[in-house]
Amino acid sequence: MEFKCENNRVTFIREGEIGEISAVHEGCIRFRATASSTLPDENWTMEPKKMPAGTWTDGKSVWLSTGNLKVRMDDNGKLTFFDGEREILREQPEQTFGYSFRNYRSIGSNLWKARVTFEPKEDEEFFGLGHERMNVYSKKGCTVDLHHLNTKASVPFVYSSLGYGFLWNLPSTGTVELGMNRTRWKSDCTKGIDFVVMLGKPAEVSSKLSDLTGHAPKMPEWGMGFWQCRLRYETQDEVLRVARKYKELGIPVSAIIVDYFHWTEQGDYKFDPKYWPDPKAMADELHSMGIKLIVSMWPTINEHSENYRYMLEHNMLLRTASGCNRVFEFYGPQAEIDPTNPETRKYVFSKLKENYIDNGVDGLWFDEAEPEIHPEHFDNLIMYAGRGDEVALIYPYYYAKLAYDGLKEMGREDIITLTRAAYTGAQRFGALVWSGDVLSTFESLEEQVKSGLNMAMCGIPWWNTDIGGFYGGNIETDYFKELIVRWFQYGLFSPVMRLHGSRDGHDRTRDIKEPTGGDNELWSFGEENFAILSKIVKLRYRLIPYISKYMDIASAKGYPVMRPMFFNYPEDKECYKTGDQYMFGDDILFAPIVKKGQTNRKVYLPDGEWILTKDGKEYAGGTYVDVHAEISEFIAFVKKGAEVLEVFKD
Repeated sequence: MEFKCENNRVTFIREGEIGEISAVHEGCIRFRATASSTLPDENWTMEPKKMPAGTWTDGKSVWLSTGNLKVRMDDNGKLTFFDGEREILREQPEQTFGYSFRNYRSIGSNLWKARVTFEPKEDEEFFGLGHERMNVYSKKGCTVDLHHLNTKASVPFVYSSLGYGFLWNLPSTGTVELGMNRTRWKSDCTKGIDFVVMLGKPAEVSSKLSDLTGHAPKMPEWGMGFWQCRLRYETQDEVLRVARKYKELGIPVSAIIVDYFHWTEQGDYKFDPKYWPDPKAMADELHSMGIKLIVSMWPTINEHSENYRYMLEHNMLLRTASGCNRVFEFYGPQAEIDPTNPETRKYVFSKLKENYIDNGVDGLWFDEAEPEIHPEHFDNLIMYAGRGDEVALIYPYYYAKLAYDGLKEMGREDIITLTRAAYTGAQRFGALVWSGDVLSTFESLEEQVKSGLNMAMCGIPWWNTDIGGFYGGNIETDYFKELIVRWFQYGLFSPVMRLHGSRDGHDRTRDIKEPTGGDNELWSFGEENFAILSKIVKLRYRLIPYISKYMDIASAKGYPVMRPMFFNYPEDKECYKTGDQYMFGDDILFAPIVKKGQTNRKVYLPDGEWILTKDGKEYAGGTYVDVHAEISEFIAFVKKGAEVLEVFKD
């Protein structure tokens, strides 16, 4: 094995592998390697910084350091990372006698199945990997597939309770094993291995991650208010009737969303004039009431669309290695656009601008953003950016970029794109990620709390859920009436508060594609609930100055607004166990109720003095407390002395 220390980096060559170790930010070390003859020069969505680094050898090993982070590479290829003198991460050999570090298997044309394996540590917990429908807080002990699905957005980053972050800088499909016997990252198809280790406490690592992958823009004030949506508003008149009723009732609404099949055909990107005769007039009236208009777009397209032939002939659609290009079945076989192609992004946005933005639409909802394909054979996809299994995770990144670049070119600054999936760096394009079509159950609500906290550690601060869950909700049942209140309480302390769902009650006897489901407005869930929910929405608006403060911090520093407890209290080991409560900014601790019929729960209070918002009672921290909350009450504590406490006083 041969090392070279030059230009603040280490390069190496050994049997079957070449590579480079470098500093990409203070306290951040990047490792790149390949079994090919040349090292790929691809940063994907990362923007590495040029940083000075210490390099030296001590006989059979070579070292690189930046800040307090050091890595040693032994002459057998083994990597060990240190925080000063404390070991935090060490590679595990796959064979006896300390042999076989990193594994490559050729799949042709300088592409490899590749993996790297690390020693497990008993006292280590992991958080991150995006969101997924699983009732898990720490991902230690989990095996997680790296691919996007409805309700699953794979962001290949974890934060370790040992005080470091790990970014797998590859957009390929693969698997992460965070087991008791090993930690292993696997790529299904890549030109090489690429990862970054970031040293620091949670806030420090979040800041470094954002510096490397992009900062979220400043969220406009309207984005922090209440968003009204349902599946679906069928007509322009229906949207305006709902907006007018909210106005008459004195309930503020910041945005109304027009869901799918308002269009003439999948891939047409325009309102059907039969049901939406004057979108500009609709938008103007909504704007006069202070309401923004958001519309849904899908990436699906077929031969009946007026845009299909042009996009097909200009290679703007996903292609397949075998079979036809129809990758999704919904009202017939559908192809899907390829936003990794810059020409696709320009062309599609030109249509969105012409038919939506120029008619007063304020924002876009990019549904099916994974993209959703069936079966999930990503290796059969061919994208502008590469083979599907090599680049599949990057699809929603470029999907969000499509809207952001187009709107920025128009001079817009208040850009929010609601999207069902995301990848590392999508936050820089104003991506507001939601957790997909989750079930309307208490079990699902419980999962969402943990999912949101894991996404919060991935550098993507704008996140939300469908309040009430998406499907399976019957608004006439006592079960759902209780659920919608508890979910609204959770929505109150979410980065964005958005009501949505496909409520039971679709009338499929009419000649219309995707008819509307049951009602889904505040007044739809009974008089008692209406009073409770109205109060919650009005409280949300009183919280906007507080939320805005922490949204600005998220933009500047990369800190999430909704945070795991350990983010603010990294030295408190109990905070790595409390996945059913969280900090909302620095001063609010929220403990959602996620069980049917529950009115009592335990809450862990870190060191300090805390005030329960519902009655003003003071509690000393450093212990668990029992708190009671009727259906009309939620459990939130505020740090003693914090100004935001005044907001909760009626």
